[in-house]
Amino acid sequence: MRDYMMALHQRFCKEPECREVRKQIREVERDLHQSLDRRGQEQLLKLADLENELREDVSLESFLSGFKLALGIAAELAPSYSFDDDEEQRACEALQRRRCE
Repeated sequence: MRDYMMALHQRFCKEPECREVRKQIREVERDLHQSLDRRGQEQLLKLADLENELREDVSLESFLSGFKLALGIAAELAPSYSFDDDEEQRACEALQRRRCE
């Protein structure tokens, strides 16, 4: 189930561009990299890797929470809701529209 949720997360969650912030991050990293010795540079890279891993985990957990919330709301609003039935109905409606054109 977690693999499925990760696939949904990758499909529907787009990372914002944040160009200005990313530019500032690169500048600070460059400055730090130049002012640190080899050991400090390695620690900085490890810190950045761990931060990225944490961000990915938090993003996935946030997506899961939102998905669970959406499922709960859908269950309350329409106890007999079926995603498959909904998709089938949309496909039938699209087919009928094409036939009428």
